[in-house]
Amino acid sequence: MRTHSFLTVLLWSSVFYVVHMTPSQKRTNKHSHSERITGLSENDGKTLHRTKRGWMWNQFFLLEEYTGPDTQYVGKLHTDQDKGDGNLKYILTGDGAGSLFIIDENTGDIHAAKKLDREEKSLYVLRAKAIDRKTGRQVEPESEFIIKIHDINDNEPKFTKDMYTASIPEMSGVGTSVIQVTATDADDANYGNSAKVVYSILQGQPYFSVDPETGVIKTALPDMSRENREQYQVVIQAKDMGGQMGGLSGTTTVNITLTDVNDNPPRFPQSSYQFSSPESAPPGTPLGRIKANDPDVGENAEIEYSISNGDGSDMFDIITDKDTQEGIITVKKHLDFENKVLYTLEVEASNTHPDPRFLQLGPFKDTAFVKISVEDIDEPPVFSRPWYLIEVDEDAKEGNIIGQVVAQDPDIAKNAIKYSVDRHTDLDRIFNIYSGNGSLFLSKPLDREETPWHNITVIATEINNPKQSSQIPVFIRILDINDHAPEFANYYETFVCENAKAGQLIQTVSAIDKDQPPRGHKFFFELVPEFAVHPNFSVVDNKDNTAGIMTRRNGYSRSKTSTYLLPIVIFDNDYPIQSSTGTLTIRVCACDSRGNMQSCSAEALLLPAGLSTGALVAILLCIIILLILVVLFTALKRQRKKEPLIISKDDVRDNIVTYNDEGGGEEDTQAFDIGTLRNPEAREESKMRRDVIPETIFQIRRTAPLWENIDVQDFIHRRLKENDSDPAAPPYDSLATYAYEGNDSIANSLSSLESLTTEGNQDYDYLSDWGPRFKKLADMYGGEDSDRD
Repeated sequence: MRTHSFLTVLLWSSVFYVVHMTPSQKRTNKHSHSERITGLSENDGKTLHRTKRGWMWNQFFLLEEYTGPDTQYVGKLHTDQDKGDGNLKYILTGDGAGSLFIIDENTGDIHAAKKLDREEKSLYVLRAKAIDRKTGRQVEPESEFIIKIHDINDNEPKFTKDMYTASIPEMSGVGTSVIQVTATDADDANYGNSAKVVYSILQGQPYFSVDPETGVIKTALPDMSRENREQYQVVIQAKDMGGQMGGLSGTTTVNITLTDVNDNPPRFPQSSYQFSSPESAPPGTPLGRIKANDPDVGENAEIEYSISNGDGSDMFDIITDKDTQEGIITVKKHLDFENKVLYTLEVEASNTHPDPRFLQLGPFKDTAFVKISVEDIDEPPVFSRPWYLIEVDEDAKEGNIIGQVVAQDPDIAKNAIKYSVDRHTDLDRIFNIYSGNGSLFLSKPLDREETPWHNITVIATEINNPKQSSQIPVFIRILDINDHAPEFANYYETFVCENAKAGQLIQTVSAIDKDQPPRGHKFFFELVPEFAVHPNFSVVDNKDNTAGIMTRRNGYSRSKTSTYLLPIVIFDNDYPIQSSTGTLTIRVCACDSRGNMQSCSAEALLLPAGLSTGALVAILLCIIILLILVVLFTALKRQRKKEPLIISKDDVRDNIVTYNDEGGGEEDTQAFDIGTLRNPEAREESKMRRDVIPETIFQIRRTAPLWENIDVQDFIHRRLKENDSDPAAPPYDSLATYAYEGNDSIANSLSSLESLTTEGNQDYDYLSDWGPRFKKLADMYGGEDSDRD
């Protein structure tokens, strides 16, 4: 359907060729008046006339979401210059010109080409102008107009969130605000009721309600309990058109949680509990757990347990487990079955964070009774004390009783007990104990100066059950007895100058004592009775545990006496009195005028003034070193031996024994006389052997004369047997070793000794056939002329 709610725009204009003026930007609903302007031109002096022109229009309105078959007609632009001859052209510019809005350039009719949505854009600003087709000039100034889009109810209300989450404490009163929901409508709130939203509740009654205008959700029932129901889901509707029929609507979901408050006291599920404990349970041992139930959560369900009454409040305790909210009953003190077998406790459970608003509901605590029975067990012996201290004199005799320990069986049976000493604490076995009564006695003597304290351990064991035993420390203190004599505190190197005067102090001595008397040490010094009046020195007691050594004459001589021995008696004042004699060695020394020692050696008097003791010692050392070198050289020379003929028995080379004398040949009969072998008596007059030099300590052994004409072989065997059996016979025999030389030579022997023929019958011509190596032999033996020569 075409809408005719538009106004025609009439454009009145007058054209003058004299002056054109810019149109006024002021818009009016009336026709503009003509103004007549008279003046002279520069050219011809004609009168000028101008008529004021302008647009006349109203706003254009369109409905959004137009769905008609034709384009929606907006309005018409027209000017009085348009004569209907098509000479003018209308042009439209601005928002949506050419796309959303199109204009007929001949008639000025404006149409909407597309469906418009006010929610996207509700106002369009356009500009129109008319142009002469021939000249291309504007016949009227450009003017601006507005097209507004009218709204229709085409948008439903929308909530700011698809889902809301809220919480409220349980037990809240009616009308307590929970949360506010908000819905918006995109339609025009200034045009009809399209954007007027009304809220209502679709789900969640009768527990909650909603304000129709503000969207605030409130509680509708009193005392809603979280323990009964914790979660609620509420659906809220927002509808436009003021909630009237035909309005559009939207919904949202609100999840509401009831938070906990401390409105429930703790309650024990039962009124009494029973537990048991062995009497040997140490303090802190848990016996059992109890728990009171509280339907609240978080800190509202925190419970504190305590013992409010009962005969076991001193023997037991209860603590709270923060994780499980349970009460743990523990042992507070050592239990004794023989003393009491049953205890009763009254335990109280209370909230730690009560809410004052609900105190009228009753006390937020509960009580229950706990009975604990003590069980009997076989306990080890118990000593009468936690430890023992025994004092004994160090002069106590072996076998003396020094103290006693006492233990007993705490059980009803009262089993017999035996005692023993832990030898790991008494390795020297100084102490022992009677197993029947626990009396300690000495096995070895004591020495306080060596060990003033002894710490031993005594074990008490049940005879019927050796597994049941206990230990106790025993501290033994050794009391001091004056059994050590005092002695010099240090080793004193005392000297007196040769030029010392009578009454001069040369040494101050002090003493020490291993004993420790209760009143402290007090020592006295004096000379031994035999030297009560010493001619050279005296002892002066200083009464402060020291003494001074004084000279009694003027001058001392090293040449006469270089050292004096002064025996001094030192004794204490304890009971019994102990004393000792210490000898003080006093040397006589040469001193300068100030009393500074220079030399204390007596040998210094005999030395030359220009030669010191160190120089003499150095000279003496040099002489000793020279003597040692001479002795070593002589000993080495004597120990030098003659090289043996044969170095090693493993040497397989031919050994040649060389003698300095040569025989006279076959005609020399003096070199060796075979008759000596045949006449044994001739051996007595034989000469010494020349291969070795016999020692003079070995005497020529006399043998019994043998009968004459004895066989030589038999003689040699007899002599060999005598020498083998004689342990004093020197090893004069020498052994020569010869190696194997191989098989016979093909040349046979060259010696003439084995030749059966005479020398003249020998033919040596074959030597020439053996090669150049045997040429010399062929010349020597093969030439007859040479032999004749």
